[in-house]
Amino acid sequence: MPVLTRLIPSPVVVDIRGGALDDLAGLLADQRISSSGKLAVAISGGSGRVLRERLSPVLPGAHWYQVADGTIDSAVRLADEIKGNRYDAVVGLGGGKIIDVAKYAAARVGMPMVAVATNLSHDGLCSPVATLDNDNGRGSYGVPTPIAVVIDLDIIREAPTRFVRSGIGDAVSNISCVADWELAHDVKGEEIDGLAAAMARQAGEAVLRHPGGVGDDAFLKVLAEGLVLTGISMSVAGDSRPASGACHEINHAFDLLYPKRAASHGEQVGLGACFAMYLRGAREESLLMVTTLRRHGLPVLPEDIGFTADEFVQAVDYAPQTRPGRFTILEHLNLSTDQIRDAYADYAKTISS
Repeated sequence: MPVLTRLIPSPVVVDIRGGALDDLAGLLADQRISSSGKLAVAISGGSGRVLRERLSPVLPGAHWYQVADGTIDSAVRLADEIKGNRYDAVVGLGGGKIIDVAKYAAARVGMPMVAVATNLSHDGLCSPVATLDNDNGRGSYGVPTPIAVVIDLDIIREAPTRFVRSGIGDAVSNISCVADWELAHDVKGEEIDGLAAAMARQAGEAVLRHPGGVGDDAFLKVLAEGLVLTGISMSVAGDSRPASGACHEINHAFDLLYPKRAASHGEQVGLGACFAMYLRGAREESLLMVTTLRRHGLPVLPEDIGFTADEFVQAVDYAPQTRPGRFTILEHLNLSTDQIRDAYADYAKTISS
């Protein structure tokens, strides 16, 4: 008998709206995630302390754990601190680093994890991956998808605008990532999951084509939904493929080659996506990306984030080494350094004219 349906790993609840944080305790109880209110809440030392003061009265059974940084050591330390305490769930309350630490710690001790995002800097809010710094740089660790995702748009608006811009770059880059996945399918026969690809691409397209700006609630909701859908697309695929292509290889190259100068994840992948789409001959799509990213204040040239053209060429040349075995437009074209330099010159001239 054929399999007619499949189960999709996804959160029990996704709550994206203004004021969502005020209803956190009720949401956890109503969804039977934590009827007792006994929670381990991971927070940062900055904004996390302010939110703790706000939430402590409505979460009387919570124990609060301050996380120093986004390293694997911090994640292991948190897991060691919470194990054996019979919590109902682990709550990651903060930005991407705190959520990734909480995801890893929850997985390590076998507890469900709730992601409460205070900014929209990248698509890790709901992904089955925890990205943590380690002795060799940065690693990605497989973890279960969060059981719930809460995004309070009132809190998002209070975060620095650069975090929203970073999330925009990450979401829009999905379009290039899916194009790379389809290329790998066509050229290498790599299996592609059509549902995961559709989810990731539509999330990127929704952000790309939305007329609103970073201060617009309607736009912020679309961006938040897009980042959540992207995370779920990775769970569906069982891999980061729907949201990781040539643009992310370029991002990793920036991080490795220029660790003290690298810009935000979203800025780098957005720039990488514009160039990757140009390389694949999708000029109209590339120019639309450039126009959209510029409108939101994101970089579209390396000079916009303090790098020279030669440094960008070096990053693109090095990029395939960051993900051995992954096939993207960079591996397909296999350009020499001089060819990359010529392609970049054409790209820069085209988007500047």
